[in-house]
Amino acid sequence: MGKVLLTERFISSPKRVPTAGRADYHDALVPGLALRVTSTGHRSFNLITRYPSNPKNPTRRALGEFGEISLDQARERAREWLGLIRQGIDPKVAEVRRRSAEQRAQVTTFKVVAEAFLDRHGAKLAKIVEARRMMDAEFVVRWGNRPVTDIEAGEVADAIRAIVKRGAPYQAHNALGYLRRMYNWAIGTHEFGIAVSPVERLKPADLIGRREARERILTDDELRTIWLACSTDHSPSARRKTDKLFFPYGPVVQLLILTGQRRDEVAHMRWSEIDMDQRVWTIPASRMKGGRTHVVPLAPAALATLAKLPRFTAGDYVFSTDGGMKPVNGFSKAKVRLDEISGVTGWVLHDLRRTARTHFSALPVQDLVRELVIAHARPGLHKVYDQHSYLDEKRECLTLWEQRLRGILAPKLPGDVADIEAERTRRVGA
Repeated sequence: MGKVLLTERFISSPKRVPTAGRADYHDALVPGLALRVTSTGHRSFNLITRYPSNPKNPTRRALGEFGEISLDQARERAREWLGLIRQGIDPKVAEVRRRSAEQRAQVTTFKVVAEAFLDRHGAKLAKIVEARRMMDAEFVVRWGNRPVTDIEAGEVADAIRAIVKRGAPYQAHNALGYLRRMYNWAIGTHEFGIAVSPVERLKPADLIGRREARERILTDDELRTIWLACSTDHSPSARRKTDKLFFPYGPVVQLLILTGQRRDEVAHMRWSEIDMDQRVWTIPASRMKGGRTHVVPLAPAALATLAKLPRFTAGDYVFSTDGGMKPVNGFSKAKVRLDEISGVTGWVLHDLRRTARTHFSALPVQDLVRELVIAHARPGLHKVYDQHSYLDEKRECLTLWEQRLRGILAPKLPGDVADIEAERTRRVGA
């Protein structure tokens, strides 16, 4: 039978139904497109051509049944198949890949990929706790159930700009860096169907601004004002005051000053990590930037601060708003409140760590010990061969720091050790 210009009316006509067997009508518009009609009235579209899997002989493959797809759709699909064949691609293989990609997109959500990245690649991140918190708070909350391949560069830029508008450019730089690493990791695994990263062409300097190294050191007056703006008193009567930052945020800030540790290391502190008798706080490797267990001696003021805190029966976290089940968060609002109370602005909580370390330099302590107190990696061979804990030396450093801090603060720090000599005597006697 010769070619005919297929139309919807031609296809639907009862005249097309053969009395027996089947009849084929070849379209004059699209090469290889044919309508097959059976004696039962069943109509279907087919493409008859040489496919890459069998290039020697023409083969018939179904495009779809008439009624499920229209004539225009059949012609469009036939043209797509012919285009693939010209590229040496079998349409059947392309269809399998398409369906696989659709199924993968349905189950490979942003949340799934983010969790896989943090679980499997997190050990290589310098700040895994911060990375997990940022990924959850900034991105998973936005795109958690969406296919990871659907996220566009404009959406990433909007999310990063929102962080900048909150006045947190350093956090924006970190968040963008974690997201970039997640997509690069996912592409490298060839597991999630991601071929292109939406972060690839986003430039931090253009989107956020240049990342300047922070050098803010709090003055003695600022440090005193911030300390006095915080309170470890958690009684109902005390909390009626409006000039204090109360539990859990107040004591967190004070322990940041006393110990020089990082914010999340203090905020995520557990009672099971603290030995009040031995006067030490042991931070597990899983919570440390360098991935190594860190022991912090607790000098008198730090011990006294912890002793005044409430103990939860349900959970183990020291600083919590839900009975110790989860660590405290929401530091942005607390920091705004602290600025209002103290009148000290233009600083971040991490500046307390830098301030403490700067004061350490004025203490009669080895520089190696000063660095070990704040868990900075030991240089060179020290890191490999010197496994001495320096616990006594670190305790002396922090006790001396409390002595120096007493000269800055008024009234005195909590604790009843008058001077470093008394502390040394007590330690030797113990």
